[in-house]
Amino acid sequence: MKTATLPVVQPVEFLTHPVTAKTSSLAPLDEESREWLRDLRSDGAVKDQAVARLHALLVRAARFEVARRRATLPHLRGNDLEDIANQAADDALMSVLRRLDDFRGASRFTTWVYKFALLEAAVKLRKRAWQGREVPLEPETWSLFSSAGLEPDAEVEQSELLATLQQAIGDVLTPHQRRVLVALALNGVPIDVLAERLNTTRGALYKTLHDARRKLRRHLDERGLSLESWLEEAN
Repeated sequence: MKTATLPVVQPVEFLTHPVTAKTSSLAPLDEESREWLRDLRSDGAVKDQAVARLHALLVRAARFEVARRRATLPHLRGNDLEDIANQAADDALMSVLRRLDDFRGASRFTTWVYKFALLEAAVKLRKRAWQGREVPLEPETWSLFSSAGLEPDAEVEQSELLATLQQAIGDVLTPHQRRVLVALALNGVPIDVLAERLNTTRGALYKTLHDARRKLRRHLDERGLSLESWLEEAN
C-alpha cells in the first residue's frame, strides 16, 4: 500500500538547543575558551568586563539572525528589529551564564554561545510574526494534503487515508492532544508561539505531540494503514 505524503513537523530551531549534552569527560579546551570561562567565573571588574564582551558578541549574533530573517517581517522598522536583537542578546546572556558548566569543549566557546543568540532571536521573531494573529487550532484545509495528478486508484487510496486520519484525530485524541497536533503539524504554528498562547512549555508540547502521534500510529496500524511519512518522530 502506498503511503500518502503529508507534511512533517520539522525540528528546525525549536528542536535545536545550543546546550551541549554532558559527557563523562571534558574535551581539551582551547586557550581562548579557557580564558572566557575563567573570566566569567571570576569576580569584580574582570567578570564585569567579560560579561560586557560576551554581551557585545551576543548582540552581533542576534543582529545577524534578525537581518537574515528580516524579509519575513517587512512591517517592522529598524528600531523594532534592533530592539528584538538586544532583547535576544539579553536573554541569551542570562542563559549562557546559567549554563557555563554545560560547556564541554566540543567547539570553541564563542561558537557555543553564538548559538544561544541565534536561537533567542529566531524565537522572538517568530513570536513577533504571530503577534495579534489568531492561532488556528482546527485544520484550516485538508485539501492541502491531496496530491494532484494521482492515478484514480491512488487517489481513492489517499482519500481513504485522509478520511481515516481526520476521524482518528477527532475520535482517538484528547481535546488537548488534538489542539496541539493540529496547530503544530497541520497549521504550522511555531511551537514557541503555541507554548506562549497555551501558557505551557515547549517540553510539555513535545510530550503531547509525541503521545498524539503514538495514538494515531497505533490506530492506523490496526486498520492496515500507514502515514509514517507524516507521523514519524522529528529527530
